[in-house]
Amino acid sequence: MSHKFGITENVLELIGNTPMIKLNKITEKLDGKFYTKFEGYNPGHSTKDRIALHIIEQAEKQGLIKKGTTIIETTSGNTGFSIAMVSIIKGYDCILAVSSKSSNDKIDMLKAMGAKVYVCPAHVSADDPRSYYNVAKRLHSEIADSVYINQYFNQLNVDAHYNTTGPEIWEQTNGKITHLVAASGTGGTISGTAKYLKEQNPNIKILGVDAFGSVLKKFHETGELDLEESYPYRIEGLGKNLIPTATDFEVIDKFEKVSDEDSAHRAREIALTEGIFAGYTSGAAMQATFQLAEKGEFDKNSNVVVIFPDHGSRYMSKIYSDDWMREQGFFDTEKFAQAEIEFVK
Repeated sequence: MSHKFGITENVLELIGNTPMIKLNKITEKLDGKFYTKFEGYNPGHSTKDRIALHIIEQAEKQGLIKKGTTIIETTSGNTGFSIAMVSIIKGYDCILAVSSKSSNDKIDMLKAMGAKVYVCPAHVSADDPRSYYNVAKRLHSEIADSVYINQYFNQLNVDAHYNTTGPEIWEQTNGKITHLVAASGTGGTISGTAKYLKEQNPNIKILGVDAFGSVLKKFHETGELDLEESYPYRIEGLGKNLIPTATDFEVIDKFEKVSDEDSAHRAREIALTEGIFAGYTSGAAMQATFQLAEKGEFDKNSNVVVIFPDHGSRYMSKIYSDDWMREQGFFDTEKFAQAEIEFVK
């Protein structure tokens, strides 16, 4: 979009066209060149801005949303923030069903953006009436003139990234990308981006990031939904205890699983080495990159793009809190402690 005289009409015009940043210090011992597509530069500080705008504008075109409509969604926080932001600009009410695993920072941000928030227990099955999926469905059935975005089962989630993220990465790397590393939650980011990139060059490897406690990796390898693989974990917005139809498993070459602890430490390392204040899932994507490198996935000719999906400000009460890290048994004072604070009296 052109901004007349350098003035942006509203924050929605700033969505997308996020920077590609070369990673230097953190990857200096790995073979290949590494870059991050840093989605924290979106106005809503995450990649979810892209899908919120695309899905809502498509619904407007189809006449599904009009003045007075209430928009409902399930979210671990980022999609909710993006939907609330778009709703403010476009004049819609917004109700969000949020997992209790979401950080307090995220929940407070959603309230600050005018959304009504229902906090639902995280560690229940997807078909439990208290799950955030079913709470959102119930609210949609009870509220007249409401629209349920349902990002996990919405093809528009994939289309948003096919139309924007994929082309941006291809252009920013001058078509030289050899590997994409991206977290998979709803699967929209990795699926849409991968579809576009594979159309340009089918040899590009698409490497999905999954969490220990999630069912995605085994489903990709076997076609079997094994709920015995599912157990509680702390990373937000990564992995699932169900199979989202927004995930195109055909375009993903392999999945790599990461742990809560390694991902938390890796996010803090990104901040301390690259000066990029990235979120928990960004740490997970970086951790997966290291594990894949150890397995010989990359060589000196590799050009690896790692998507960092959100900003570290969403996790101040979690991975960037020394107290939280200690409570989880994650804290390593020698390795990734934050700078000390001294109070002058």
